[in-house]
Amino acid sequence: MKLFVDAWDPGYGQSFEAGESGPQAPSTAQVEPGVELPADAWRPVDPPPGLAPPATVLIVDGVQRIDARVWITDDEGATHPGIAASYAAGVVRCELDRGAAQIATARIERGLFTPAENVPAVVAGNIRYPSRRISRGEPKDLALGVQRHMRALEVGVSGEERADGDLLIVDGPLQERAHLPQALGYIKTHRVEYLPAELTAVVTALRGGQRTPVFLLGTSWNRFAWYLRLPGPAGAPWSGIVRAECSADLTYADAVALAHLSAVTLPRFASQAYKDPRAPQNLVPIAGLERKLRAMLGDARLLHRALSRAAA
Repeated sequence: MKLFVDAWDPGYGQSFEAGESGPQAPSTAQVEPGVELPADAWRPVDPPPGLAPPATVLIVDGVQRIDARVWITDDEGATHPGIAASYAAGVVRCELDRGAAQIATARIERGLFTPAENVPAVVAGNIRYPSRRISRGEPKDLALGVQRHMRALEVGVSGEERADGDLLIVDGPLQERAHLPQALGYIKTHRVEYLPAELTAVVTALRGGQRTPVFLLGTSWNRFAWYLRLPGPAGAPWSGIVRAECSADLTYADAVALAHLSAVTLPRFASQAYKDPRAPQNLVPIAGLERKLRAMLGDARLLHRALSRAAA
């Protein structure tokens, strides 16, 4: 018997999240493992000797916060739920040849999310919450509404500050950014196992800096994907494992080249447990960007007080 304690702070969930059916539940995604190597030849892959990371890496992330839950009564007397939310997205520019990183772009937006129609913007002091109508008022629908607008803001900043040869890393799935050149989705939380057991064994056997062969993954979308273990102390089988993905419109050779590039780039940004409760998956530039973006959102208590006064 072995006992493992997840290194992540419990407040952030866990690095491997079992779904309702358990972590061994089969995914509905279609998987083609033979992109880089045949399934029966799968093994941990080391980056090619001498391969250097790109000179410049751009990392995109976003944050969101519910500032207040609200109720709106319309002219007919019907009451509708809503949330006043703030969200922001930004880009960190990492120049690896200089060992320097700085925030290149940061934007913030706010909104009043509700299924009620014709709701005017709420002005709370100097802060304005434009009305953003969604179809339903269930808590999960309200949260998804905020998530969609934050993702749209992330998409908007993803194409900025780019030059030829830059590597773009998106914190989370690529989604609408699959068309961008040399772009990677970076997924650090695993809710299901996409691979069959014999190939999952290759994932858990990875050492720091190694990756799996590239495979094709698809549901309503298609992506080339691979797993990579970041450097860090030994732990649970999935400790330090991340999944990267790139556009399925690339050639097999280009997808494999991006996978090699990720293996010499991502480990450079791995965080340390004494600095970050989500180490090593929460990359150092991502953590710094999140701190900056959360500061931009403003003081939650003051905004809640201003919204309460506006409602009164």
